[in-house]
Amino acid sequence: MAHTFEELVAKQRAADAAHEQVLGLRDAYGPPAAADLTGAQTETYETALRAWRDLARDLQAAVSEYARDEGRPRGEVEAEVGRAAGSPEEA
Repeated sequence: MAHTFEELVAKQRAADAAHEQVLGLRDAYGPPAAADLTGAQTETYETALRAWRDLARDLQAAVSEYARDEGRPRGEVEAEVGRAAGSPEEA
């Protein structure tokens, strides 16, 4: 499936938002391994973590495919997408 640059930026923003949610839950609940979480908190945290990982994995695959199709270095495309999305890592 061919991806446009705009789709990559949207995927990056979605992954960033999911990561922020995970970090927010970690701040609210405490570190998962050290905190005594309720069943609902554990489920909420694990669901958010899976969502972030799935979005990040899909983003990486799409960036790789796009870079290959465009004949560009993957790292270059990844950095450009991050800048366009306003990712914290690329700011």
